[in-house]
Amino acid sequence: MQRSLLAAMLLCPLAFAVPAAAQSKVNIEQNFADSLTAMPKEELVVSGGFYVPAYSSVAMSQGKLRVDFSVTLSVHNASETQPLVIKRIAYFDTAGKQVETYLKGQVALKPLATVSIFIPTDDVRGGTGANFLVDWAATGEIAEPVVEALMVGGVANAHYAFISQGRPTRTAGKK
Repeated sequence: MQRSLLAAMLLCPLAFAVPAAAQSKVNIEQNFADSLTAMPKEELVVSGGFYVPAYSSVAMSQGKLRVDFSVTLSVHNASETQPLVIKRIAYFDTAGKQVETYLKGQVALKPLATVSIFIPTDDVRGGTGANFLVDWAATGEIAEPVVEALMVGGVANAHYAFISQGRPTRTAGKK
């Protein structure tokens, strides 16, 4: 009986620990329902993409210390009048291997609305060279979306936060 009680006490904290790789997937369609609208019926004639560096881990102290960061990727529709179709949001690690994909299918973002992806501090699958690819489209001329990653983390009493802006991977324009 004492062994069973001791084993239960030792294993109980493990029941609440969820490994980073096993965390439930982000459901943009559900979590951001208020930011989304119906898919446009018109043909998508303008498209573009962004590469967004995201540092889930950073080496410090001459490389002797690694600091892990949470990452929040935000995709903003900068248009006041038109929906923005998000075709892909994918997360890659330092070696360029896809770690996660965040869309089941295309979604349409309302004018001036935002969706975001959060990667917790303990999810270090991306490593020091993590990045996102975000592909988008629209039915006509549209303000280019704003895509950024915010990293937040710290060590001891020092806290750090910085932003990485997305860079276009291809020229936005008609197909």
